[in-house]
Amino acid sequence: MSYYKNLHIWQKSMDLVDNVYSITKNFPKEEIYGLTNQIRRAAVSVPSNIAEGAGRNSDAQFTNFLSYSNGSTLELETQLIISNRQGFLNESDLIEITKLIEDIQKMNYKLQNKLNGK
Repeated sequence: MSYYKNLHIWQKSMDLVDNVYSITKNFPKEEIYGLTNQIRRAAVSVPSNIAEGAGRNSDAQFTNFLSYSNGSTLELETQLIISNRQGFLNESDLIEITKLIEDIQKMNYKLQNKLNGK
């Protein structure tokens, strides 16, 4: 049942979590229960939903969880843009992590299409 660990999208999503935790370490301390927490939760949600979906009984259920995972990438990207606008995240870090998010989104769409027989 742990085949999800072999999925490239899950592995890349785990890299995303590592990157998010790394960049948010330098966020202001007053944001620990605000934006920092929200960003980390959204990032953790990406591979978590992939894993949960992979453990479900059907491709349709897996596709649903991939959809939740994709929603989390969009939430995360928005929060990172907010962080940049607030001066917590520099432009080069935002560009780098946004590229990773976009790669995961593309992989997600491809996997959903494969599961849907398209």
